[in-house]
Amino acid sequence: ILKDFSLEIEAGEILCLVGPSGCGKTTLVRCLLGLNKPDTGEIYVDDTCIFSATRRVNMPVERRNIGIVFQDYAVWPHMTVFDNVAYPLKIKKLDKATIKQKVDWILEAVHLSQYAQRIPSQLSGGQQQRVALGRALVAEPKLLLLDEPLSNLDAKLRESMRFEIKEIQKNFGISVVYVTHDQSEAMAMSDRVIVINRGVIQQIGTPIEIYRNPANQFVADFLGKINFIKGEVKNGRIELTGLGQSLPYDGPRTGKVVVAVRPENIDLSLDSGDLEGRISSMFYMGDVNDCRVDINGVQVRVIADSHSYDKLYGNEKIYLRVQEFLVYEDDGSDEHTKIVT
Repeated sequence: ILKDFSLEIEAGEILCLVGPSGCGKTTLVRCLLGLNKPDTGEIYVDDTCIFSATRRVNMPVERRNIGIVFQDYAVWPHMTVFDNVAYPLKIKKLDKATIKQKVDWILEAVHLSQYAQRIPSQLSGGQQQRVALGRALVAEPKLLLLDEPLSNLDAKLRESMRFEIKEIQKNFGISVVYVTHDQSEAMAMSDRVIVINRGVIQQIGTPIEIYRNPANQFVADFLGKINFIKGEVKNGRIELTGLGQSLPYDGPRTGKVVVAVRPENIDLSLDSGDLEGRISSMFYMGDVNDCRVDINGVQVRVIADSHSYDKLYGNEKIYLRVQEFLVYEDDGSDEHTKIVT
């Protein structure tokens, strides 16, 4: 599943793994934990080799000093919050005074001190997830794996938990591998993002690097919203296929290309612009006006200012000012799934 996969996680960073279902994210987590045995390669935590295919090293799960939080919480329903968090320390047979000190400290860090004697059924989903997080942190692991930990929460709670986890991670200074298919989650939480497709790393970089300079069409399409329009470079312009219009271009590409432009990088104007079309639909989203503009039968998505919803009308002639776009080589495919091999 994972092909020639090589990755280094920096101390104290949150590294987000993103990619479609079946791309290899959870397989990597299971390899780190010791639940899956890779066919080749080595895995180190600091200077300690926890797995080596050639030297036949395969450290047991419980000795790897790696914490894990799953999406389904996996807290013990019959135990109190205190006992759930204390469980890893009891397994290590620490004395009661040390256990109480460590658990009290962790419960304070995850904002659960007042719920120490409650059982999970008396807690909200977000509180249960913090119990699981506290249980993973109490053993002071070298690495914390978070496998889609917020996917079972409602949208508003999921958003607030992102920032809570980020704050807790900063306070502990722990290295985190965060698995998610939620692009906004990855952008908000990570120091670096790694985009995977079909077991192959497509790109590694900061959220801003990956969003603004995606390595290929797959990355551009997977992270954020984007329009793809085919065209051909001619005389300092890109003639857009099917649109009968063109964009100025002074870049290095020649011949047939694919233009990729994010909807928020297009401004609408009633006066003039790079392209001309008609508004086919508008969707008021509160903070933005999500528009579709028809250009000779081709639908172009534009994310406009929310106040424009009251000023524009359906089927109205409109101009598009393209502020920024990317240009990729056109391989003749209609699928935006090209991968880096």
